[in-house]
Amino acid sequence: MLLNYLLALLSGALLFLVHPRFNLWFLAPVAIAPLLYALSREWVPKHRFLLGYVTGVTFWAGVNYWIQFVISVHGHLGDVWGSVVWVLFCLAKGLYLGVFGALAGVLIQKRYAVLAIPALWTGIERIPGPFAYTWLTLGNAGIDMALPMRLAPFTGVYGLSFLFAVFGTAIAWIALRRPRIALSPLVLAPLLVVLPELPAPQRPDRSAVTVQPNVTERDNWTEPEAQQLHQKLEVLTLQAGLHPPAPDVALWPEMPAPVYYFEDTQLRDRLRNVARFVKAPLIIGTVGQNDKKAFLNSAIQISATGELKGRYDKIFLVPFGEFIPFPFKGLVGKIASEIGDFEPGARVTTFDLGEQKLGAFICYESAIPHLVRQFAAEGASVLVNLTNDGYFGTTAAREQHMSLVRMRAAENRRWILRSTNDGLTASIDPAGRVIQTLKPQVEESGRLQFSYVRETTAYSKYGDIFAWVCLTSAVAFLIYSQMPSFSRGG
Repeated sequence: MLLNYLLALLSGALLFLVHPRFNLWFLAPVAIAPLLYALSREWVPKHRFLLGYVTGVTFWAGVNYWIQFVISVHGHLGDVWGSVVWVLFCLAKGLYLGVFGALAGVLIQKRYAVLAIPALWTGIERIPGPFAYTWLTLGNAGIDMALPMRLAPFTGVYGLSFLFAVFGTAIAWIALRRPRIALSPLVLAPLLVVLPELPAPQRPDRSAVTVQPNVTERDNWTEPEAQQLHQKLEVLTLQAGLHPPAPDVALWPEMPAPVYYFEDTQLRDRLRNVARFVKAPLIIGTVGQNDKKAFLNSAIQISATGELKGRYDKIFLVPFGEFIPFPFKGLVGKIASEIGDFEPGARVTTFDLGEQKLGAFICYESAIPHLVRQFAAEGASVLVNLTNDGYFGTTAAREQHMSLVRMRAAENRRWILRSTNDGLTASIDPAGRVIQTLKPQVEESGRLQFSYVRETTAYSKYGDIFAWVCLTSAVAFLIYSQMPSFSRGG
């Protein structure tokens, strides 16, 4: 019994060690093997659930350890209550792997386990978790693996998760000394070589001005301080944008500062002049409102002539940061400084750049593959991630967030320009490679290089069909596993 729980802990540890900041990506194909071995030794359903639950809690505590810092410091709870909320968060997030453990414990006994368990794992990854929060999946560990990454434009990150789960299940099956004939699906793995290779590195032919203001996380701005900030943003933009050739677009990131385009007439005048001087559209993060006067986390486009041309309202909000999920309302103060919770946006919107289109997703939305792919499906030939990672401090969350954005670039074969408050500001190519960065945690502006890409990947067009097929197949395998043996011919 003790050995089983130690194996479950080991799988939980492996699942977070494959991600930043440890980046032990080569462990991804073995990560779930210890848990599966433990499940094969346990016949009581509630104990199988607990084994999976231990793995889940360990994983979420390891990969999202930084949430304790965010809630304690920026949620104003202090270390003790911040730790309590973080523990409750991890206990809730572990439930899904508890369900996986209960069900995979049945499937590991079957000759079709090498397909059924990866399908179950992948399907559970796709289901929205507690608090509507998702982050790194097992497949994200493959961002620097050239061969598995060939799957990304077809299946999204979930194809990589499935592949790693196949190998993890096979390793557990071999350790259990089960019949090797059940491993026959592994003969399909070499077919990865017939998929198109990652796009070769290319010299980009376009540029975007980006501003990294390095604004301190605070919520007590005075009017003079706000005006001084706007002046600084204006100067930084002009420093990078006035020299030829004219940029295609200029970017201001999401910031923990008063940027109220719709209420501040002086700010609107400044932005109008900035756009005219740099002769390019300006995309900025700001606070908007809907018809009900509810606050929105928005990205807006100001044309090269200074007019407001479009707005995208963030659809997927950050739990505890932009809204308080049940049952924590009244207990946790919001990290964002606006009065009341933000409201989610209703639809994906792209911005026109002449003959091209730009899709701008905001901060945490980079963790939502099925959202980001919609921008490409709507015709965006370049993507932008406006974000403020300052709330993360110096934790691994910055690198984790970058890993997510890199996967979105590869899934959609799009350049992504990442404009941040204090880093990591970067240009990422259609293979997910980081091509260019600004120095983090300094006040700086510069040009990010990119190119437009119009071709649309299968994933951009069709979304998470693979993940949903996995979930459906897992259900079918589970039903089949419970059918009387005589009805299957013994």
